[in-house]
Amino acid sequence: MTTVIPFGNAKAAQAALAQRVGVLLVNLGTPDTADAQGVRVYLKEFLSDPRVIEDQGLLWKLILNGIILRIRPARKARDYQKIWNVERGESPLKTITRSQAEKLAAAIADREHVVVDWAMRYGNPSIRSRIEALAAQGCDRLLVVPLYPQYSAATSATVCDEVFRALADMRAQPALRVSPPYYNDPDYIEALAVSMSAHLATLPFQPELIVASFHGMPQKYVDKGDPYYAQCVATTESLRRRLGLDASKLVLTFQSRFGNDEWLQPYTDKTIEKLAKDGVKRIAVVTPGFSADCLETLEEIAQENAEIFKRNGGEQFAAIPCLNDSEPGMDVIRQLVLRELQGWI
Repeated sequence: MTTVIPFGNAKAAQAALAQRVGVLLVNLGTPDTADAQGVRVYLKEFLSDPRVIEDQGLLWKLILNGIILRIRPARKARDYQKIWNVERGESPLKTITRSQAEKLAAAIADREHVVVDWAMRYGNPSIRSRIEALAAQGCDRLLVVPLYPQYSAATSATVCDEVFRALADMRAQPALRVSPPYYNDPDYIEALAVSMSAHLATLPFQPELIVASFHGMPQKYVDKGDPYYAQCVATTESLRRRLGLDASKLVLTFQSRFGNDEWLQPYTDKTIEKLAKDGVKRIAVVTPGFSADCLETLEEIAQENAEIFKRNGGEQFAAIPCLNDSEPGMDVIRQLVLRELQGWI
């Protein structure tokens, strides 16, 4: 079919010819700088999200602005400095997510009308800025890919919230799809198993057991209906079956709790401490809830929890890398994207 454009109407011509598909990979976020001010800006945005802290009442605002944002940024900045990509001047999460987008673009380069980009839910590059950039390149269809294997309102849903806010300000909105969680996708489980086996084969010791540590969540969020816990369990059970391990050899735990509420249990740090005290000398930890290594994996697990283990009698500790932009990891993302783009490409 031929589209007739009135002579001289350049904007109408550009709109009519917009037939590209945008793919936007989104991860959680990172400070722009590894100092107290950078962390303060990041934490304020993160902890002001009602998906993350549901009770945003006056008491929380007083705690956040009067205590947390005064004390926590300097301490967390020191943690970021331990893992910071000094060469690029950014966190590893940003480095890896950019690489995932670049490798995905290369892998589907034969689809010339598909444009791949990436964003952070908190911090930069922002979701809004990248949606605007994709629209400027003629993308009238948009696939948003939250890089969280397991769904939670505090991760996947808040990505959608921000996408919808950006679209609400657009007169010419792209058609929108959002990829689903992939917590028990066979490709994902296989990639985890292959990655884990390859890394374990490089260790100078044989772990007595493996701890599968997922990011924590207040128990009350799950009680209200969040499916996150069930999906973490499903991932762990699928991985156990694939690796031929029982629950005593692949242990499910939850890390990164915050505040005084009860969070999902068992807690990673408490479990690792108990294992060491009970005489376990060699363990490995895998983090199947993270698509890319970040502060929670590189500092909290690989450094803090390794120290906890050894301080309490453990001897050998290994942190297994996330899938990141590895070949198995990229295969998961590529297959997910191609599946969700069916009918558009």
